[in-house]
Amino acid sequence: MSLKEDFKSAVGRSKQLPEKPPNDVLLKIYSLYKQATEGDVSGDEPGLFDFVAKAKYSAWEEHRGMTGEDAMQKYVDLITELEA
Repeated sequence: MSLKEDFKSAVGRSKQLPEKPPNDVLLKIYSLYKQATEGDVSGDEPGLFDFVAKAKYSAWEEHRGMTGEDAMQKYVDLITELEA
């Protein structure tokens, strides 16, 4: 399978994990997905009192500069680890 096919498969499998991951892991899944599909974070950083949006933005920003392929591979690896 190509990396894009593996990634697409992992995205589908992420919705069927045996247990719901903790919030920090959910943020990592989200941020790797966004980096893989959209590239570096863009737009204004959310306000201090929008806690969820701020956490998502910050998590995504941590991957700034990471290539889409690297983000896809890290996403696939993380989902595979969570399935075990």
